[in-house]
Amino acid sequence: MEEQELKDRLGKNIKVFRSLRQLSQADLAEKAGISITFLSNIERGNNFPLARTLCSLAQALGVEVFELFKGDLAPFDSKALISQLSGDITRKMNAAVADIFKQYLG
Repeated sequence: MEEQELKDRLGKNIKVFRSLRQLSQADLAEKAGISITFLSNIERGNNFPLARTLCSLAQALGVEVFELFKGDLAPFDSKALISQLSGDITRKMNAAVADIFKQYLG
């Protein structure tokens, strides 16, 4: 595997785990003790973190370090992410409709 492929895989997997846990980049960066800019560069495959930063990211995401490098993570977790997003959208739409009814119908 080429170095850039490894960086890209790591970045994609971190982003998938972060999305599944509904964390913003700011939230994850704070939990891992790194800057948002550095996290963004990791997720885009521009930077590769030191071992201690990998450990901090894995701990903040609630996964083992090796899981950050899995090749088949994104397709598998995409289904879970879509399901979670669908549920979130439904809850937010229901709340918005309820707010509208309260506003106009008392």
